[in-house]
Amino acid sequence: MKPRVILEQATLPDGSVIVLHEHDGRHYLTVDGIQTAGPTTRVSESEMGALASAPFRPARQPKVWIAGLGTGSVLKGLRKTLLQKRATFIVAEPCAELPIWLRKHLPDTDFLDDDAVVIQQDAGPDGLLAFPNTLHAILVHADTAPVLQRSQLLFDNPRWLTAAYDALQTGGLVAIASASPLPGIEKKLERCGLTPMRHEIDAVPNAKRPKKHFLWLGQKGKYVS
Repeated sequence: MKPRVILEQATLPDGSVIVLHEHDGRHYLTVDGIQTAGPTTRVSESEMGALASAPFRPARQPKVWIAGLGTGSVLKGLRKTLLQKRATFIVAEPCAELPIWLRKHLPDTDFLDDDAVVIQQDAGPDGLLAFPNTLHAILVHADTAPVLQRSQLLFDNPRWLTAAYDALQTGGLVAIASASPLPGIEKKLERCGLTPMRHEIDAVPNAKRPKKHFLWLGQKGKYVS
């Protein structure tokens, strides 16, 4: 059996420890021992990026905000859909070392050096308040995104949802993906003024025993290209 190798580790601002592991050529992240981004979330992360950005393909300067870098799967999914040179992808990643780790240890990380990618550290409400009525989409994967104090998920915080609503352009989307159902998520989106839509994603395409991940899109008004 091939061993699990710890490649890098660091302490996040909230005191939790993030670790980059490698096992049999596969890379994944853990936070305080709990696996977050990696092979099990890669497909749903990529699909979230592609589905949430598809309505904005005609936009000349799409702007998308992503909660957490993970292993880069969301960003890759976005870049495949939004090819515009003047696109902007804001990644809210509290671990300043993570982009360095990915460049060092993972293949195909040229997207991190794209001029369209901007990395900030604050994934909380204040991180969104800098973009009033600016963003086309806000993307959060429940299993890989940074959390707030006391391990609160971003979208469980009413102030974060309000900030997300205010940061979106009319017609913009909040996309929330998860490997498991999120009870009450549609009501939370509705309460902050967003119209929810639910999708299912094959977490492992062509698997003999299909496993579903879930995606909710909450739209602010109607998008006009």
